[in-house]
Amino acid sequence: MLGPREVVTLQLGHYAGSVGAHWWGLQEASFCFDPADKQSDEGIRHDVLSRTGKTLQGQETYTPRLIAVDLKGSLSSLKQEGCLYQDRKANTPVAWKGNLMTHQEESSPKNPFLQGLDRSASHKPSNSGFVLRTPHGSKDRTSPLERQGEASKAPNVERTMHVWSDFLRTHLHPRSILTIHQYDHDGESNRLEAFGQGEKLLQDATYLEELEDRLHFYVEECDYLQGFQVLCDLHNGFSGVGAKVTELLQDEYPGKGILTWGLTPVLSTLNPHLSLYRLMNTILGLVHLSDHSSLFCPLSLNGSLGLRPEPPIALPYVQYNASLDYHTSAILATALDTCTVPYRLQSSALSMVHLAEALNFSGRKVASAVAAVPFPADPSQSLPDALCAHQSAMPWSPLSSCGEQGDSRCFAQSVVLRGIAKERLVSKPPPGCEPKSILHMCETGEEVLARYLYTTCPSTLSSTVHLLPGPCQLRPPYPQYFSPRLDKQGFLLDAPSRAPATVESVPVATALQASALLHGSLGAFHKELRGLDVRRWASFFSAGVELEDFQEALEDLRTLSHCYRESGTNDESEDETD
Repeated sequence: MLGPREVVTLQLGHYAGSVGAHWWGLQEASFCFDPADKQSDEGIRHDVLSRTGKTLQGQETYTPRLIAVDLKGSLSSLKQEGCLYQDRKANTPVAWKGNLMTHQEESSPKNPFLQGLDRSASHKPSNSGFVLRTPHGSKDRTSPLERQGEASKAPNVERTMHVWSDFLRTHLHPRSILTIHQYDHDGESNRLEAFGQGEKLLQDATYLEELEDRLHFYVEECDYLQGFQVLCDLHNGFSGVGAKVTELLQDEYPGKGILTWGLTPVLSTLNPHLSLYRLMNTILGLVHLSDHSSLFCPLSLNGSLGLRPEPPIALPYVQYNASLDYHTSAILATALDTCTVPYRLQSSALSMVHLAEALNFSGRKVASAVAAVPFPADPSQSLPDALCAHQSAMPWSPLSSCGEQGDSRCFAQSVVLRGIAKERLVSKPPPGCEPKSILHMCETGEEVLARYLYTTCPSTLSSTVHLLPGPCQLRPPYPQYFSPRLDKQGFLLDAPSRAPATVESVPVATALQASALLHGSLGAFHKELRGLDVRRWASFFSAGVELEDFQEALEDLRTLSHCYRESGTNDESEDETD
C-alpha cells in the first residue's frame, strides 16, 4: 500500500504566516484520532502535511511538517523553539562560581483570545494522545461558542490580532520557525521591502545552511515525499526569498512537485513609491516563482494588483473587514484547504506533480483560483437543485486578482466541492415523473458536477472533479464574519436570523484554473511599467536587482501572458505589434 505521500510546507513572510495560521487551525479542526470514530473521517490523510513525534516526557505530538520564515518582532508571545520539547524537570547547575548578572527581556503577553481558549480547553479532558497548542478531544462536539469561553468577552477582540501568532492555535515543531534578525517586522525603517534584499538573504551562508538543515530534517524522515508547498508573500522582499527557495528546491529535489502560492493582502496605501515597489516585487516574484515551480497561483482578495488596485472583491455571505489580515487570510486559507484536497486524499492516486501537469500544459505554469465560501445551498437541497439555481455560471468569486471569468475561456481546471452529504448528491425523480433537468438524471455526484461544468464552460479541454461529503470545520479563533442568512452548518436560511448562529462549518467549492483571464492580468503589468522610467527608483535596484534583469523579467512576463491568449482573438496591444 502506498504511504502517505508526504508534503513539506514553507511559509515565507508575514501574510503567508497569517494564511498558514488559519490553515493549520482548519486542519486541526478536522483531525480524527480515535480509531472507533474513523468512519467519520472523510478520507483526507492528515499525515500528508503533518508528522508525529514524542516529547521528552514520551507524550505523542502531531505537528505540521513546516518551515516558517519571518522577521524579527513578528512572533509576539510565540517562542521560536516552541514548548513541546522542553524538559521542565531539567535544572542544570551553573559551574561558574563568580558573580552572575541576568538580563531578561520581558516576554510579550499572550493574545487575550488565545488565553480564553486555553482556559476553556484546560477544563476539558483530552481524548487524544496528541499534544495541540489548545488541546481538545477528538469527540469534543461542543459548539465553538462554548469552547470560546471567556475569550469571546474580550473587547474588540479582532483588533488584538496584530501578528499571525496571535491566532495560531496549533503547536509547531522546534525546527519550524526561522527568524530573520537582519530586518524588523514593525517600524518604518530596516524593512524587507525589495526583491533584491530577499535574494541576498539566502546568499548569506548562515540563513542558507539553517534552511537546508531544516529541509533535510523533514525530507529524510519521509517515506514517499511527493513535494513542497510554498506560501510566499508576493508584495514585499519575501518574493525574492521565495525565488531563491524555489530555485533551491528545484535543484536539490528534481522530480518533486513544487506548488507555490503568491500571497498579497488587501492593499490600502496610495503612496506612489510603495505602490511601485510592490508592483516590481510582484512582477519579479511572479516570473521567478513560476519558473522554478511546478505550478504557481497568486492568491489575493484585491480586485487587481496594479499601481491603482481595484477595490477588494465582495463575497455574498461573508462580511469581512478588508483592513484586517486576520479576516482576509482566513478566507484564503479556507480556499487553500479545499483546493489542495486532491493530493491529500486516502482514495486518490493523484499527486502534486499530476495536478500541476493537468493545469500547466502548453507552457501555462500559472493558475488562477476561484472559490465559493460558503457554497450557497439550502439545508435540504440536493446538489442538482443547488446547481440549477446558478445556470449561467458557478457561484464562485475570483481569488487571484484577475477579474470575473465572464466569457473568457478556461483551458483546464481542478474543481473540489465539499460539504454536501452523500444522500443529497443526486436527485432521481419518482417513476413516471420527468426529470427537472439533465443534472437530475445523473447517477453520481461526480457526474452531476462534471456535467454542470461542461454545460457552463464547454470549451474547457481538461476538467477534474472531487467531492467530499464533509464540510470545512471551523473552530476558534476562526473569525465569525458570516451573514445572518447562514445557519450553524453554513447553509442558507429563507430569511436572515434575528439572532445569528455561530457558524461551525461551511460547504466550500473551489477551482484552480488555467484561464484566458491571465492573458489580460499578466499583460497589464507590462503595460503599466512600459511607460515609466523605473531608473528613478534607484534604491530598488541598489538592493541587488540589475536594471537589465528587471527588463528581461518584464519581457518574460509578456511572453508568459501570450500563453493564455485565446486563439483567433484580435486584441493585440501596441507593444505586441512592435
